[in-house]
Amino acid sequence: MKKLFNALTTVLLASLIFIITSVNVKADSWETPIMTLGSSLTFDQRQGTIDVLSAKIHNNNSQQLTINGATLVKYLNPAGSNFTNASGVWSSALIEKTDRGSGINVEIVPYNGKNNITTITANQYRNAALTAGVTDANIYVTSAIPIDGSGALAGVYAAFNQNGDTLNQEQVTAAQNEMGTLSKITQQNEGQKGYSDAQLNNAVAQAKSDMAKVGPNITNNQITNIVNNTIKDNNLQNVLSDNQKQQIINILIEVRNSGALKNGDFRQQAGKLSDTIKSKAQGIFNKINTPQNQNFFQQLWNSIVNFFSNLFH
Repeated sequence: MKKLFNALTTVLLASLIFIITSVNVKADSWETPIMTLGSSLTFDQRQGTIDVLSAKIHNNNSQQLTINGATLVKYLNPAGSNFTNASGVWSSALIEKTDRGSGINVEIVPYNGKNNITTITANQYRNAALTAGVTDANIYVTSAIPIDGSGALAGVYAAFNQNGDTLNQEQVTAAQNEMGTLSKITQQNEGQKGYSDAQLNNAVAQAKSDMAKVGPNITNNQITNIVNNTIKDNNLQNVLSDNQKQQIINILIEVRNSGALKNGDFRQQAGKLSDTIKSKAQGIFNKINTPQNQNFFQQLWNSIVNFFSNLFH
C-alpha cells in the first residue's frame, strides 16, 4: 500500500511539475522579442537587418521567424492582395511585448541611414495593428531595399500567432483594408496644405475609441457622426473630399463588423494610440486648435462669447 502511495505521489508531482512548466513557457513566451525576417534577403542583407533591429532592444536575444510568400498569402490575400507562395519578402520587423496598458508603438528604422519603407507610414502600421487585435507592443520595421512594407506587417501577425495570441482573421482583413484606404488617401493629399498623415490617422484612432465607448452594436449612423466629428477635430473637414470621408466611414463599419469592438482592451488601446500619434507630431497638433485654423463661424462665436464674458465681468 505504501509503495502504491509513493508511486501515485511521484506521478502527481511529475504531472504538477509538467503543468507548471507548461504554464511558465506559455506565460514567458513573449519575454523574448520576435524578429521576423524576409525570406528574400541575401545573407549580407539578413545580417544587416538583424543588426539594425537588434540595436533597438536592450536584450539582443530574440526569436527569429522567416516570412515568405506563403505568409503573405495567408494573412494578406483575404483582404484582396494577390500574393503567391513565390512572392518575395524583404521588409522585416521586431516585435517586443510591453507592459499591459502601454499601447502600440511603431518605429520605422532606417537601413544604412535610409528609410526603405516606401508606402506604409508608422501611423498606418499603428492603426492596422490596433484593428487586427495587437495590444501593448513596440514594433520596429525596416527593409534592406525600397519596398512597400507589407511583409513586415504580415510578420507582425505571424509573430503574434506563433506566441499563442491568435489574431482574428476578420480583424486582420479589416486592418489590411483600412491600411490600404488610409495609405491611398495620404497619397492623394500629398503636398496639400492643411493635411498630414498624422491628422488622418489620429482622426481614425479617435473614431475607434469613440466607437468602443458605444459598443459593438453601434449603428452606421452613429459611426458616420463620430467620423465627421473626429475629422473636424483634426481640422480635415475642408481638406478631405466627401468620397474620402465615406471611405473612412466604410472601413470603420468593417472594423465594427470584424468584431474588434468586442475586445475589452480595444477602447484603451485606441485612446493610447491617439496619444502616441499626437506626441509624435506635436508641431502639427499644436497648430490645429489655434485661431488661425478655426473657421470663420467658430472665430465669430468665440469673439461673441469673449465680448459678453468681458461685459459681465
